Amino acid sequence: MLLDEDGRHIGTASKTTVHHAATPLHLGFSCYLFDADGHVLLTRRALGKTTWPGVWSNSFCGHPAPGEQVDNAVRRRAAQELGVSIESLVCVLPDFRYRAVAADGTVENEICPVFFARCDDRLQPDPDEVMEWMWVSWKQLRSAVGLPWSISPWAMDQIPLLDERYLHGSWPQFISE
Repeated sequence: MLLDEDGRHIGTASKTTVHHAATPLHLGFSCYLFDADGHVLLTRRALGKTTWPGVWSNSFCGHPAPGEQVDNAVRRRAAQELGVSIESLVCVLPDFRYRAVAADGTVENEICPVFFARCDDRLQPDPDEVMEWMWVSWKQLRSAVGLPWSISPWAMDQIPLLDERYLHGSWPQFISE
């Protein structure tokens, strides 16, 4: 879904045609999954991914299909990428926006609402999407922000904003430090 500078829908384009050196602003999303112990899932993007292959990131990301509600897209991608269903989906950063340039010149340019969700299913990641994964504490994830080569640029920007929310007591109950 293509967007104007004010975040209004102005059209659609295939994902395969928009990620290049002049990527137009479009709608995406990011999701952080938490297990029953409050650990967050980190995934390493498969080497075949168009953008940031092999990079560690939040649990999963994606783009809504034309006409698809973002929360439905999050649930769809959880099933497609990780083979799981999710519970307690909550949007924690509705207005997050970023622009990042990969080493090959590919640009990400998104308005990207950020979600938290709970997942108790056994992961069955699609190897075309995820090459590795691990459950970590939020504190461990937060420490990765100090190592910019270790995590995706969008997660680098999201984690401090999410930390700020945590310090003000506005995280969902299913998450622990």
